[in-house]
Amino acid sequence: MNTDTVKAANAENEPDWLVDDPQHGDDEDAVQASAQPWRVLIVDDDVDVHVVTKFALSQASFEGRRLSFLHAYTGEEALTLLRSTQDIAVVLLDVIMETQDAGLQVARQIREDLHNSAVRIILRTGQPGQALEHRIIIDYDINDFWCKTDLTTRKLFTTVISSLRTYASLRDAERQVSDLAAALEHCIELPPHPAR
Repeated sequence: MNTDTVKAANAENEPDWLVDDPQHGDDEDAVQASAQPWRVLIVDDDVDVHVVTKFALSQASFEGRRLSFLHAYTGEEALTLLRSTQDIAVVLLDVIMETQDAGLQVARQIREDLHNSAVRIILRTGQPGQALEHRIIIDYDINDFWCKTDLTTRKLFTTVISSLRTYASLRDAERQVSDLAAALEHCIELPPHPAR
């Protein structure tokens, strides 16, 4: 069996929403390869969750950019990465790690201590009855909440892509505000035109 036949056979078994559009030209592939990837931080004390999550999203892309994965196994590791890496777009955050509410405390610190309102926080828990979902979303300023057993590959893909879309929109809005502020400051600093 030649290489093209093997690739075609493998492609038939892959769900089409996880595979790049096969009609991309070489130029578009080159642009995608050079584009800065979206950073996704996986925070979970279970190594298997990291492996499965990365595998499920390994072929995903949004706006021509692939996903790049960072890994933390405790809340403290997550916060250290978030402090040192400014462009994390999505955090997939386990609730129970070194303590029963470690993930919730990380979510609170992301918003209150790090003042990061752009990163999208998706809480995941293996204990569905542990807390009321609506109270967590309201009290901790997170963007989504899932029980791990309910978060299928398709739902994970959809959740992450919609989160990236929101993150990209927020970053665009921040840049526009910054550009307008800079333009306004420049106008204020300009000397008045002399009267003619």
